[in-house]
Amino acid sequence: MKKINCKEYFSNRKKNRKNIKNGSYSIGITAVIIAIIIVLNLVVQEIPVQYRELDLSEQKLYTIGDQTKKVLRELKEDVTLYYIVQDGRESSDIERLLERYQDESSHIKVEKKDPALSPNFTSQYSQEEVSDNSIIVVCGDRNKVVSYNTMYQSDIDYTTYSSQVTGFDGEGQITSAIDYVTSEDLPTMYVLQGHEEAAISTDLKDAIAKQNITIADLNLLTADAVPEDADAICILAPAKDISKEEADKIIGYLEGGGKALIVSSYSPEKMPNFASVLENYGVKTCEGIVLEGDQNHYISNNPTYILPNIESNEITSELSSGNNYILMPVGQGIQTLDHYRDSLKIENILTTSDDAYSKVNVESSTLEKEEGDISGPFTLGVSITESVGEGKETQIVYYSSESLFSDQTNQMVSGSNFQLITDSLGWMCEHTEGVSVPVKSMELSNLTISAADSSFWSIFCIGVLPVAVLLLGGGIWLKRRKQ
Repeated sequence: MKKINCKEYFSNRKKNRKNIKNGSYSIGITAVIIAIIIVLNLVVQEIPVQYRELDLSEQKLYTIGDQTKKVLRELKEDVTLYYIVQDGRESSDIERLLERYQDESSHIKVEKKDPALSPNFTSQYSQEEVSDNSIIVVCGDRNKVVSYNTMYQSDIDYTTYSSQVTGFDGEGQITSAIDYVTSEDLPTMYVLQGHEEAAISTDLKDAIAKQNITIADLNLLTADAVPEDADAICILAPAKDISKEEADKIIGYLEGGGKALIVSSYSPEKMPNFASVLENYGVKTCEGIVLEGDQNHYISNNPTYILPNIESNEITSELSSGNNYILMPVGQGIQTLDHYRDSLKIENILTTSDDAYSKVNVESSTLEKEEGDISGPFTLGVSITESVGEGKETQIVYYSSESLFSDQTNQMVSGSNFQLITDSLGWMCEHTEGVSVPVKSMELSNLTISAADSSFWSIFCIGVLPVAVLLLGGGIWLKRRKQ
């Protein structure tokens, strides 16, 4: 039997008690740390998502812009965003975006509805099937379905015959729907017909519809006047002249505080009645077609494809403050009359450089400036306002090229042309001001560079860069040979 050393026994007991005490102390510290972490996590969850999550996506897909924030700040009614999605099929893009809306306004409530659990819910708002990840925006008796398909733009790659997602329009569609359900009177724009006018493309119609502007046809040959419910009219590059009676009806509408988006296009045919509408408001078109003499103001070595200066005003406040280009092919110069009413306020929207000139002989074999051509600079877009009493104001936006409205031209400047058009309409139709939220690209944007920059980089890459590489390589070879 082993003998027990009493001194050793009591010493070990003391050590064991100390170890137990230290162990209990460590467990207590760990428990406190865990409790602190849990409390911090609960506190962080209460912080609005825009402050606890960083949107690192290049196009800020999950961040709402200033235009949307303005709409949300002005909300006076409660709006519910019903997120229609089966559990487990949520889109992270849409979920994050909806959190931003709810955090931005106390009037916004997001509620998820699983169609598997509530199969009849969507039938209250739409007779058509509502797909997963769609949103139903509701305010009082008004509602609008924002389909998942409308929030994503896609193009077909004809080399592989596969569809590729190119843009996310979640913010634009949701903000447009909120504006729709909270607005009692939605604007209508009447588009003049009967003179071989240019057509509004489907893409441009979609951009205008996103501002909740209804487009209707207008035939002034049969109508006695512009309809009373017209919030604006559009005259889109007629190829034939309007009649004097039509011109009088348009001028009468404008003199009563009407709004108009007017577009002209070069035509060898004289159109004195159409011109009389513009001249009544202090402007006229210059003869010929404008060519740019400054390589920094045109693209593709084609001086008729102009990159005009974007002047800063109410319409262009967002475009002029960013790194945006407007592309206007085959435009005409806009000149102010020598004498016009003092009550008219004419402001430039788009202008050329001082080196621009108007080619009067459009059949000329040269693009160089010739005798008889008109020296610039020129205006290519203007806004015109006139107070007509009783709190009414006439507003006109005039652009001198129908190509500004082309889908292809718009794509070459990554959507800036259409943004200019919708911003122009937003300026005239005041309730939609600030609702034109552009699509956020999910692909590489088009790089728009001037002819001067194109020439510089061509010379640099073809001439300067190879020579520099040869000299550097030769220097390294000589140095090594000497060594």
